[in-house]
Amino acid sequence: MDQRTRETLRPGRGDTLSQAEIRTIILGVMLAMLLAALDQTIIATALPTIGRELGDLEHLPWVVTVYLLTATAVTPLYGKFSDSYGRRVTMLIGIVVFILGSIACALAPTMIALILARGVQGLGGGGLIALAQTIVADLVPPRERGRYQVYFASVFMTSSLLGPVLGGFFAEHLHWSVIFWINLPLGLIALFIAFHGLKKLPRFDRPHRLDLLGAFLMVAATVSLLLALSWGGLRYPWGSWPIVSLFAGSAVIWVLFAIRMRLAPEPLIPPGVLHNPVVRMGTLSACFGMGTYIGLTIYLPVYFETVRGLSASLSGLALIPLMAGTVVGATLSGRMMAKVTHYKRLPVVGLVVAMAATAVLAVLGNGISLLGVEGLLAVISIGLGTLLPVSTVAIQNAVSPHELGTATGAANFFRSLGGAFIVAIFGAIVLSGTGMVGAASFESLAASAARSGINLSDVFSYVFMAAVIGFGLAFAFLLAMEERPLKGSAIKAAEAAIAD
Repeated sequence: MDQRTRETLRPGRGDTLSQAEIRTIILGVMLAMLLAALDQTIIATALPTIGRELGDLEHLPWVVTVYLLTATAVTPLYGKFSDSYGRRVTMLIGIVVFILGSIACALAPTMIALILARGVQGLGGGGLIALAQTIVADLVPPRERGRYQVYFASVFMTSSLLGPVLGGFFAEHLHWSVIFWINLPLGLIALFIAFHGLKKLPRFDRPHRLDLLGAFLMVAATVSLLLALSWGGLRYPWGSWPIVSLFAGSAVIWVLFAIRMRLAPEPLIPPGVLHNPVVRMGTLSACFGMGTYIGLTIYLPVYFETVRGLSASLSGLALIPLMAGTVVGATLSGRMMAKVTHYKRLPVVGLVVAMAATAVLAVLGNGISLLGVEGLLAVISIGLGTLLPVSTVAIQNAVSPHELGTATGAANFFRSLGGAFIVAIFGAIVLSGTGMVGAASFESLAASAARSGINLSDVFSYVFMAAVIGFGLAFAFLLAMEERPLKGSAIKAAEAAIAD
């Protein structure tokens, strides 16, 4: 390990902090995490109203996709930047950019302007959750992190319960822009507490170079692929020259990105981190699991409004079981990690249960009552929730302290990338199945589908079947992940790394 790491690691040792100081630091990161978590849940139920008021449903999936895309691109950069210059300054930058992006979203006059503003918002939000997880990893050894899940569970529980309801209420009774304006006071409070609360955060610094070319190649490759998925079968036939060119261009740029990863002095995603089998398998499992979950949160409100005939407010209430269940599953799994040796068993069972419940939705479709759908969504989310803390802690447990930011950033990078891909795939299924090009609202979409003899329930059955496949891939990669014993002390691991 280089001299700079040796010099900056010891003065900020986490075992010199009192429990009160640790709680103050965690409070600061909780507020920052709330910004990102609430933004993901509050917008889901407002999307149909946004599409209707801006008169553009065709580009509506990009409101979510572009956020995931930009957040994906910067997540590894945030991790490396925080490893070099400290978590505190990096967190402050992320909050400020997120606030500015939120203001731009609230003022957006058109769908295109909103999409661009969401891209800016993603540049800030992309680092908040990953940084929060990294900061906890700095403070708390892996085996003890489970008991701190209650703090973050409260954040996600709050966003899961309030987000869908507030999003539907604001969109239906006030204005959809309020869902972005609410980030302003929350962001300023988070900025103030993070500025003062993170001063005593321990430092595990190591100099890094930011691979901006690698980030550009990754974004270009992803955009080409998402455009192909979004336009294929709608604007152009799947076998047409524009779609084939987009797929081919994406493949070429991905190859260039892979070459860049091998040749760059310090690539966007270090091959050494991904060569770690625990990091690789844990990241892929979380990628497909969380990506499928994000896709469901975006398209279930459309399902509730078009197939079940609910209003925006009621669709927000109907989404609560899917949102809240993940918190319950994550809390149970996180607490069990500190008490059991084989911590993979619970999420393995949880993903099997999630697959089974999603398959029931896909097969039975509209034959299930609304109450039955709610019960299935709760089962799905609880099952999936068991995966989230296990994948994160297992990845952090498998790397050295100076790699925590990079490894956590890489894991969140692929989570967001999986979300962007799966949202695009779900969107392609819905758009192709309904032929909704040119529709100005979901009401006109439903009416057009009825005139054409299209059963929207059948269309969403394909979406649910795609979700089964996504959960199945998460299950397969989790099974392949090595189950290493959790370290008892993060500081001892850091000192061992110094001695290497």
